Amino acid sequence: MSAAAKVDDDLRRRELAQIHIAKAQLAMAEDTYRALVRNFSRGRTESAGELDFTERKRLLAHLRACGFKAGKAPYKGRPRNMSEPQRGDMLRKVEALLADAGRPWSYAHTMARHMFKVDDITFCNPEQLHKLVAALVIDQQRRAKAAARATATPAGGTGSDR
Repeated sequence: MSAAAKVDDDLRRRELAQIHIAKAQLAMAEDTYRALVRNFSRGRTESAGELDFTERKRLLAHLRACGFKAGKAPYKGRPRNMSEPQRGDMLRKVEALLADAGRPWSYAHTMARHMFKVDDITFCNPEQLHKLVAALVIDQQRRAKAAARATATPAGGTGSDR
């Protein structure tokens, strides 16, 4: 398969995925969906997989006009091995600590790169993940102390009234 054909095939797959996500998001009945596809293919087919490039684009535009909102993937950068038995629990702890700090997954990937010289957190072993969680807990404690100090200092003062 040539590079151009691969790009075209990838685009087709993404568009078909969006069409099916839109169908679910808009809670379309199967017969309504098939009639819509048949309408956009000018009666040629009821399958979105058989639509050509232009037909897919027009169908997606119509679905957007009907209220379909293509969202970004939740948890951008989230490791795909979250359900792995050995590392899943630690990765979920990392995720919780990142959420508490309001930080993205890229922060954890960068930490893993600096601490262990791996491309991202996906490649950390359980011992490395434990160390990464410990570092995030220390950061969480540091932030909690700073917040406590900020609320304890009187407004407009330095904390010492002589």
